[in-house]
Amino acid sequence: MRMNTKDYEKYANSFAPKSKIFSNCIKAFLIGGAICVLGEVLLTWYGNLGLDKEQSATLECITLIFLASLLTALHWFDNIAKHAGAGTVVPITGFSNAVTSAAMEFRSEGMVLGVGAKIFTIAGPVITYGVIASMVAGIYYFILSMF
Repeated sequence: MRMNTKDYEKYANSFAPKSKIFSNCIKAFLIGGAICVLGEVLLTWYGNLGLDKEQSATLECITLIFLASLLTALHWFDNIAKHAGAGTVVPITGFSNAVTSAAMEFRSEGMVLGVGAKIFTIAGPVITYGVIASMVAGIYYFILSMF
């Protein structure tokens, strides 16, 4: 039996699960928003403790990274992410989860070749992108400041 491309596409789509885009977007928005609200609460709380804005922001990031790593170690983060989708991936918590998951998965291979190597497999592209983006922004700012 020969099928043309359109018939095959219809056939394949009949077996594909139906996407729940609207409800997935709502869940991602609510859970991602809840993470951001937690960040704002932490920022305000640290500010009320007498820390300046920069110190408060640093502690907020550290706290969110710690909480995401802890939830990953307890195997709870994946359950949250299953429902939240991009809501947990986009904030800093998603990066923390990715690095912690790699460390947990490869700990049996040793600290250097297992944990260390796999953490930088995840973190390396992010660090590289950050350095290159900051260089491009700096050059752009330098050129604009000349005029």
